[in-house]
Amino acid sequence: MANKITLDSYEEYIPKSELDTIRILADKLGKVKIQQINSTRLGGGVAEILAHLLPLMQDLGLMVQWDVMQGSPEFFNVTKKIHNALHGTRAEFDHSELEVFKEITAKNNQIIRDDFDIHVIHDPQPVGLVDTREKAGGQWIWRCHVDLSEADNRVWGFLRQWVENYDHAIFHLPDYAKDLLIDQIIIPPAINPFSEKNRELTEEEITSVLERFHIDPDLPIMLQVSRFDRLKDPVGVIRSFRLVQQYLPCQLILAGGGASDDPEGAQVLQEVYEEAEGLEDVHILNLPPNSNFEINALQRAASVIVQKSLREGFGLTVTEAMWKSKPVIGGNVGGIRRQILHRSNGMLVQSVEGTALRVREILADPVLAERLGENAHKYVRENFLLPHYLKNWLLVFHSVLKQGMGVVRL
Repeated sequence: MANKITLDSYEEYIPKSELDTIRILADKLGKVKIQQINSTRLGGGVAEILAHLLPLMQDLGLMVQWDVMQGSPEFFNVTKKIHNALHGTRAEFDHSELEVFKEITAKNNQIIRDDFDIHVIHDPQPVGLVDTREKAGGQWIWRCHVDLSEADNRVWGFLRQWVENYDHAIFHLPDYAKDLLIDQIIIPPAINPFSEKNRELTEEEITSVLERFHIDPDLPIMLQVSRFDRLKDPVGVIRSFRLVQQYLPCQLILAGGGASDDPEGAQVLQEVYEEAEGLEDVHILNLPPNSNFEINALQRAASVIVQKSLREGFGLTVTEAMWKSKPVIGGNVGGIRRQILHRSNGMLVQSVEGTALRVREILADPVLAERLGENAHKYVRENFLLPHYLKNWLLVFHSVLKQGMGVVRL
């Protein structure tokens, strides 16, 4: 974007008094140095959040560095199995796979900066980097973006040996917290309304994207935006669409892609193509990770947006769709339940048939669709914009740096 987005940019959405509080919190931290580490710079919600959050922190004067761990295909195959197991899928690991995890972790130890005050490690892939904490010093935070409520106990036990060596663990929702010997903090994520994925678009911009992908602007659009991942249930979305088409003319768009730390994407995409074979008006768009403008346009063109996840840590695509005043139908799981209030600002579903029924209801009732969309936009504005998330992080930094000091005067 042409203009740099700063905290001042948010005055049209958030009271100035709240923004002033954020500035005070940042100023009182002083010259704190913070290292953020995850497993990919492109693709997935974690990378997206960091890409927007860290510039705001830097604008407030904080020294923040973002590093990405390097892994082999074998390592990411193992971490994908771990990811699925933490969401409740049964997985079997042999000794060699767990050794790959430990070996690649050890090879990444050199990215830890021993002159930083706080190290924030995101998700299971780099969790083992905490082995360097005695040498590196500082405060260590494990930021978990995964729904652990039904985690496989064996896999969680394997990771727990590292997690409890951190000073703090942060989760999206209370439901995801575990019985740990360290402090746990709850912070839901947020979106940047000025990003290329969320900014306002002209009708001409939206039309240009529809034309490029040969999408009929006059036929109602059912859309799901997500990585091609079984836990996002794209095959289930196609089956729901098949039922909707029996009653109402419409088209389906499945727009997504992959991430460098997700080796299953190509296989799931092939399953999607097979399920859609023979169906008319289905658009399967395998987009590169930087397709933010295209996703924005597709969401704004959609008549109804679906996120039929089987497991979901939070679901930024839900937040993005709600911000655009769209009626959203989400799987009744994880963080989606924190965003969608059933029949107030969206719909929650639990099955293929239920998804189809709610899509039909919304497509047949424009007044309902408009009401849900308006309520959705308001809810995101009040709860899930980036300054809310930034403020929570600043409070965390104050807490971890000033432990044992009793009352902290701000």
